[in-house]
Amino acid sequence: MAYIDYYTILGVDKNATQDDIKKAYRKLARKLHPDLNPNDKEAERKFKELNEANEVLSNPENRAKYDKYGEHWKHGEEYERAQQQQQRQYQSQGQGGGFGGGFSGGDFGDGEDFSDFFQSMFGGAGGGFGRSSRGSASGKFKGQNVHAELNLGLRDAATTHPQTFEINGKKVRITIPAGVYDGQQIKLKGYGEPGFNGGPNGDLYITFNIPADPDFERIGDDLKTKVTVDLYTAVLGGDVKVNTLNGSVSLKVKAGTQNGTTVRLKGKGFPVYKKEGQSGDLFVTYEVKLPTDLTDKQKELFEQLKNT
Repeated sequence: MAYIDYYTILGVDKNATQDDIKKAYRKLARKLHPDLNPNDKEAERKFKELNEANEVLSNPENRAKYDKYGEHWKHGEEYERAQQQQQRQYQSQGQGGGFGGGFSGGDFGDGEDFSDFFQSMFGGAGGGFGRSSRGSASGKFKGQNVHAELNLGLRDAATTHPQTFEINGKKVRITIPAGVYDGQQIKLKGYGEPGFNGGPNGDLYITFNIPADPDFERIGDDLKTKVTVDLYTAVLGGDVKVNTLNGSVSLKVKAGTQNGTTVRLKGKGFPVYKKEGQSGDLFVTYEVKLPTDLTDKQKELFEQLKNT
């Protein structure tokens, strides 16, 4: 039987901390767990290997002994006696120090979930490392996180409102605060996949998609829009109606207004996220529309203006 490299199975190096090992195990366990891979024999095999690796490396004492024996695992007892003899020689020479004790006896049950290598090295007659808590191999770990996208119109995103949707057959009801932005992600703790072995549920991450609006361009908390102004109003002045998120308002146009002129309506922009009563500004750009299909009389009047 071949030596099994538990570090490679967990995807960590030999200098990995216990926290690194714990994180690596949890990450792979979520990916390979039989509940997530039904009827997948390869995933089941890898999950057993993963548990076996964690059984050894998650226990500092067992890990230390595994590291110490390494390639000498087939001759563990002989190797250990040689080290003990060397230790006694050092001690008799006043050197002190040396290696620790040998394999301690251990009960691994029937060992049906562990490889022959594991059984030979850690269990059975002749001793073994002594078993770490079984819970580490089948310990609690968090369920998978779930990611979802939610489409909102610009006007919907501008109002605080409840929203109900379905994830994995479960209805989820949330209140969406006014001011959310395109690409924003929120987390709903515990709304993900169920945990394993009594572990906590995963979380639900919702990303908002807010497509471009035909009337308004959003820039942060500000909005930009355009309004058409006829030539006569631009020249002589007057009033024009402007649409905002909360209905239309009347805007006074100054006489002699040029095409492309932009004015600001303070507080008429987009609500500031989670800041009640605060909004950005609305910037209105005038597009002066030239008259077409002029009558002869109108053309004559323009000629008079041209020559004055």
